[in-house]
Amino acid sequence: MTETMKAVAYTRSLPIDDPASLTDVVIDVPTAGPRDLLVDVRAVSVNPVDVKVRAGSDPQGVPKVLGFDAAGVVRAVGADVTMFAPGDEVYYAGDIGRPGTDSQFHAVDERIVAKKPTTLDFAQAAALPLTVITAWEGLFDKLRITAETTGTLLMVGATGGVGSVVLQLLRTLVPGVRVIATAADEDAVEWVRSLGAADVVNHRRDLRDEVRRVAPDGIDYVFTAHSSGQVEIYADLLTPFGQIVAIDDPETLDVLPLKTKAISWHWEFMFARPMHDTPDLIRQHELLTRVAELVDAGSLRTTATTVLSPIDAEQLREAHRLVEAGHVRGKVVVAARS
Repeated sequence: MTETMKAVAYTRSLPIDDPASLTDVVIDVPTAGPRDLLVDVRAVSVNPVDVKVRAGSDPQGVPKVLGFDAAGVVRAVGADVTMFAPGDEVYYAGDIGRPGTDSQFHAVDERIVAKKPTTLDFAQAAALPLTVITAWEGLFDKLRITAETTGTLLMVGATGGVGSVVLQLLRTLVPGVRVIATAADEDAVEWVRSLGAADVVNHRRDLRDEVRRVAPDGIDYVFTAHSSGQVEIYADLLTPFGQIVAIDDPETLDVLPLKTKAISWHWEFMFARPMHDTPDLIRQHELLTRVAELVDAGSLRTTATTVLSPIDAEQLREAHRLVEAGHVRGKVVVAARS
């Protein structure tokens, strides 16, 4: 007899306020492949990508389980697994091409999983993986920042999940880079300063004038979660041979204004490695392992700011609603138990 489990899914694209936008379902427990772990999911977090997928794709009546970030306990391992054993506590960000983590059990390739930080509970750990991978790949793979790098970086979208990690990684690993963070209200300003921002500018005002006020000689890097309509401003603020890494999805983008300063534009998409099964897929395991070490050493902290419970359709609808509103500081997590 096939074993079943509870999950949360959507069957068609609906506004999140519609009770049918996400529903509780019962589906088969996934079968672990040769290099897969079967994880007993204890907590998940909701990211903008969850909202985009739910709003932008139609599963045509077939239940589709969302969710990427997860923390849980390994229940079983595939025949070729070498790095984990049943009982291990793990965290990871999943694969956009496979069923999601909003379920009791989840199958995931061991090469994109790491043992969770021992100093964090499951909810705190579930806030980190997707944003940590995005921030790490953006800074160190795309911008090629190293421990010896100096200069000034503008973090646009600093209060979000990725921005909150970027600030911490630079403070901890690249002390020579000065970070300017965008934030508006008093709580947001306090948040980004606590994570390592040297200066804060108000993105609700003229961003060009705000940045020039604190960096009159220009900036060297931009890490942006909001690039639509900003290219000319970035081109003006950046020094020649400056670099930009973007993580959002603008409908159109004209990068020609960057040419006269030879400014480089990079895209960061943390699902690229698992989506294309790249030869260096294990890099995500390695960087999550390194981040767990930094967390346990007290150098990085969780970005979980809202924790809902339990993992069911009602709580996930609320989490999606909060993320859709666009005013979340840090991350929204949904845990099996509060």
